[in-house]
Amino acid sequence: MLARGWLASSLHSGARRSVRHNSSYPLDRFAELARRPSSQHQIYQSLSTDPYVNLSIEHFLLENAPADSSILFLYINRPCVVIGRNQNPWLETDLRALYNDRRPGAGKDDAAVYVRRRSGGGAVFHDEGNLNYSVISPRTSFTRNKHAEMVVRALHCVGAVNTSVNDRHDIVMTPPETHNGRNEPPFRKVSGSAFKLTRHRALHHGTCLLDSPNIHDLGRFLRSPARGHILAKGVESVRSPVGNVSSALADSFFSMQAVMDNVVEEFARLYGVHADVVRRARRAHAVEPEIFAGDSWVMGTVGEVQGDQDPEIGKGIAELRSLEWKYTQTPQFTFSTYPTEDDPRERAPLPASLPPSTRVFLRLKHGAIIESNISVSPDVSVASDQASRVNEVLNGQKLHEITVERWTEMLRQGLAGSNGVDDALVQELADYLGDLLGGN
Repeated sequence: MLARGWLASSLHSGARRSVRHNSSYPLDRFAELARRPSSQHQIYQSLSTDPYVNLSIEHFLLENAPADSSILFLYINRPCVVIGRNQNPWLETDLRALYNDRRPGAGKDDAAVYVRRRSGGGAVFHDEGNLNYSVISPRTSFTRNKHAEMVVRALHCVGAVNTSVNDRHDIVMTPPETHNGRNEPPFRKVSGSAFKLTRHRALHHGTCLLDSPNIHDLGRFLRSPARGHILAKGVESVRSPVGNVSSALADSFFSMQAVMDNVVEEFARLYGVHADVVRRARRAHAVEPEIFAGDSWVMGTVGEVQGDQDPEIGKGIAELRSLEWKYTQTPQFTFSTYPTEDDPRERAPLPASLPPSTRVFLRLKHGAIIESNISVSPDVSVASDQASRVNEVLNGQKLHEITVERWTEMLRQGLAGSNGVDDALVQELADYLGDLLGGN
């Protein structure tokens, strides 16, 4: 269970509509107080581990808080893979390892979920040992290293003095000299960043691998079985060795709460936050949702209740959860089992159960098939006829909606009547495509 020691304690009912000095307010005042022109400094921590909720609260603050305000938002998500707005889930993730949102009930309900955020950047894995920090500030004073350096100062305060910001704006951890042998990476990434800039505002949100229990298993979620077959437009993630901050500390006891407390302290120093906020943070114990406010600041806990109470946040949650946002937002890409003029890379061998003459090519736009070339015959004329008939069936189909059963049905329809093509071969090809493209 995560400690949340720097925020609200108990909810005081019957708050007046005016803002009282250093007082608590009902949760339905959150949107009003966040929008208030005098709310120059805002600090929130989420009690929710739902990534759709947290990203939507974050987006609400970016869109609605005063243009000259500075905001810190801390949250911890349940296990999930979060990709950038312009990334490709079939390239960046192993959809088989995640909760099957294409077929609810088909997978484990507690499996890691797939999320597409509204900002750019690469794919990351979140879990209960990963702290997410978000800073929203005026664009005029924003630099890409500013808040990563803020977090590094907080990490130094808990003893992680071997952390620093690199030229990619990531926080990295260098191993002690005694462990820097030939097989030891020169650094391990502990924090990645993504950014979203609007006309007046800048959002910087980053991860921080503090004590992830999945640190040695991240590749299972971020390694796509189709990677060697896909050529994609958009942003591709840069792979780096990763590590937990806790692994670099001599003290066997590691407190995520101490890191969060220090991030708050460093944010307060960086933006000259009112002393009342820091005092309130030191005294508070977050066991229930609560909002506090002074004349120029707001702080407190947020979560699912904001999604339920505020229509704008609720709309954002629904959008992020929608399959249209998750999949049809994908930039154009191709999938091919053989080298092409645009993508001459050698491909992995086909399964032995498929004829060596098998060829599969798909071109997709907005997650839908706009061109295909699928055949199994070694005869050029027969293969051309097969490809033409399969293309008629596949054209316009949304890839995320195609299950193995649907692949089987469409391939059988397109290849029917071809000599040597029986149900067993169709099933083998459908299973192969479903395995690579997450059609389970």
